[in-house]
Amino acid sequence: MATARSLRCAAFAAALATLGTACPAAAVTITLSCSALGTELELCREGAEAWAEATGNTVELVSTPNSATDRLALYQQMLASGASDIDVFVIDVIWPGILESHLVDLSGLVPQEDIDQHFPAIVDNNTVDGRLVALPWFIDAGLLYYRTDLLDAYGQTVPQTWAEMAEAAAAIQEGERAAGNAQFWGYVFQASAYEGLTCNALEWIDAYGGGLIGDDGRPTVDTPQAIAALEEAASWVGAIAPPGVLNYTEEESRGVWQAGNAAFMRNWPYAWALSQGEDSPIRGLVGVAALPRGEGEGAGHTGALGGAQLAVSRYSEHPVVAADLVRYLAGYEEQKRRAIAGSFNPTIMALYEDPEVLAANPFFGELFDTFTHAVARPSRITGARYNEVSSAVFSAVHAVLSGEAAAAEALADLNAELNRMSRGGRW
Repeated sequence: MATARSLRCAAFAAALATLGTACPAAAVTITLSCSALGTELELCREGAEAWAEATGNTVELVSTPNSATDRLALYQQMLASGASDIDVFVIDVIWPGILESHLVDLSGLVPQEDIDQHFPAIVDNNTVDGRLVALPWFIDAGLLYYRTDLLDAYGQTVPQTWAEMAEAAAAIQEGERAAGNAQFWGYVFQASAYEGLTCNALEWIDAYGGGLIGDDGRPTVDTPQAIAALEEAASWVGAIAPPGVLNYTEEESRGVWQAGNAAFMRNWPYAWALSQGEDSPIRGLVGVAALPRGEGEGAGHTGALGGAQLAVSRYSEHPVVAADLVRYLAGYEEQKRRAIAGSFNPTIMALYEDPEVLAANPFFGELFDTFTHAVARPSRITGARYNEVSSAVFSAVHAVLSGEAAAAEALADLNAELNRMSRGGRW
């Protein structure tokens, strides 16, 4: 009688022959890099262990930094050396173009019907020179979280503009402090000098009708819209946002928010499940909305496109088995489990009609347009130089938020620096 393992080997025979490998004589160990953002590590561990139990293989998790900037630097260092320490990488939505030369083409290892379940735009994002270098895992967009009870108590409504948000945040902050909570702040977000600040800055600038780099590859950041956006954001620090926000990433922001010490928060969808957890002080008091728009012509609601993909290292000693793990983790049932348990936004379109997913995350349906039409960072245009671009952006924006530079001066310098990088738009 054929065993499950022998059937698995037969199913992958063609791929194994292509790669010049043979079906392993014994179960193998696959190393997987999971990030440690909120519940993501535990959900990743549970999914990997379920696959391991079903296949007879073993998965070892490798911890990586919370900061996306630090994580990318670690990945680049490992991959450049050809190290086989990690078989499966969790990579950011902006990294396929940066890391593609080190990643396996999954199009021959994952059935086409599995690939076709995902949003085409994300599949396209992960396809470089015809090679599918990563499979979509979850998609993100920046969201505005708000305290429903405090908006009601202070006669406020969900803000539609950033100016309205600042006004409501100031009123609630004043009232809560007068009531005895000296640690209360109106708004928390991500302002540390890292990739998360690039996301926030892009959202502010796009909300005002501006941009970072045009479709022709030329920088467009030195504009009245971008200046107005950064001046607005800088006015929050020390007023409605704590001075320490300049060192906040996602988890520091969520810590203040979930402790009940903020009226508004900008964060990704993962914070919903944690905010509504049984041990959360603000359980049942949380609302989610699209991020506010700016002022003037071209202003609109927006959110930075984010999310994670699963990729197999070309230096893996077990690429076919690693690809099977990727296929499982990115599959329908596992994405459904993660959506319900952790509010991770699926990349499989059919899950947005799943009653259990929508019951756990009602805002998935309400904010579908936000998730699917979010503003993308300019990683496709800038390619392998995106990391340098982002570093220049978040460094300049951090200088404005910290009061070290005026918005107009910082953006003029940034535009000039991006022009030097791009050689007139030729990245």
